[in-house]
Amino acid sequence: MILRLCGMCVLALGLAAGPSLAESFETRLSPSPLTDGTRVNIAGEGRATASLDGNKLTIGGDFHGLTSAATTAELYDGLGIAIPGPKAFDLTVTQAASGTISGSLTLTAKQAAALRSGHFYVQINSQKAPDGNLTGWLLPPHPFAGEDVPVAGPGFLPQFDVTQK
Repeated sequence: MILRLCGMCVLALGLAAGPSLAESFETRLSPSPLTDGTRVNIAGEGRATASLDGNKLTIGGDFHGLTSAATTAELYDGLGIAIPGPKAFDLTVTQAASGTISGSLTLTAKQAAALRSGHFYVQINSQKAPDGNLTGWLLPPHPFAGEDVPVAGPGFLPQFDVTQK
C-alpha cells in the first residue's frame, strides 16, 4: 500500500512539473558587413526568433527592404558571438525583396550548446548580395535599441551579456 502511494506521488509530481520548457532566442536582422563595393547592394532589415525544445530548433522570421530578391537563408555556426563560421543548415526563404524565413532542424548536443553560447547566426543572401544581405546572431531575448537611439556601455551590444552554459 505504501509503495503504491509513493508511486502515485512520484507520478503526480512528474505530471505537475509538466513538459520541458522550450528555450527562446531572437535576433534583429540587419545589413551584413559592408565594403565600398557592396554598399549599394546591401540594405533591409528584419527579425527572427527561434525556439529550442530538447534538440529540435524551430526558426521563423520576416524581412523587408532588400534591394533585390532573397535567394537563400542559412543558419551558420560561428566561432563565437559576432565571429563568422561555416554554414550549418539551410532555411526556407521567400524569394522576394520582403518575406519570411523558416526552418525546423535537429541539433546535436554540441550544436545546442553553441546556440546557447550565441554562436549561431541567421544570414539571408540576395541576388545582388549573394554572400550576405542580412545577418543576425540568435541570442536569448533582450531589448533592442531603436534607430538613432544612443546607448551607452554594454547595452550597445547586448550579446556580451549572454551567459556561458
